[in-house]
Amino acid sequence: MDATRTRALLAATAVLLALLALSGWRPYDRATWAMEVAPVVIALPLLWGTYRRFPLTTLLYACIFVHALVLMLGGAYTYARVPLGFQIAELFGLHRNPYDKIGHFFQGFVPVLVAREILIRGDFVRGRKMLAFIVVCIVLAISATYEFIEWGAALALGQGADEFLGTQGDPWDTQSDMFFALLGAVAALVLFSRVHDRQIRQLDPPQGR
Repeated sequence: MDATRTRALLAATAVLLALLALSGWRPYDRATWAMEVAPVVIALPLLWGTYRRFPLTTLLYACIFVHALVLMLGGAYTYARVPLGFQIAELFGLHRNPYDKIGHFFQGFVPVLVAREILIRGDFVRGRKMLAFIVVCIVLAISATYEFIEWGAALALGQGADEFLGTQGDPWDTQSDMFFALLGAVAALVLFSRVHDRQIRQLDPPQGR
């Protein structure tokens, strides 16, 4: 196990825990914050619990770190009220806060690399085209599942789910959310497949597989 990388991951974890506490200090809506940061709370112990027997690539850890920041910021303000989103909306003349689309973009960008790494290292899929197809399908399945969760929250909480849903009056919000997840998945594959492959080979040299 690389001691330098382990120390860097410990430092990153400490930063995330501090930011998680900060985001939950005085969130706009406590229930929304809890639902939005739940993936971070679940992922951190899971990542450390599997670190020795299945450490991930540095690229993937970095992407998960950034995704956690996106989730915590959205949880603190609610996605429809994140100041960065208002700045983007003003810059591009948009009629709504687009920060939730950033969140859904990362909902595709990071899970596609997670799925890709698991399938490659487990030697579950042969063929680059088939691999790309399957990981994109996995991302769309995850995105659809998240939309089901939002639907369930809307049914259970009624008007109280508005902050979590963050539709901002858009009747096509569900479809555009999934589209941005698709864009994120495709972007990650185009930009990082080669880097990802190199880092996977460093973790699992071909002669050892």
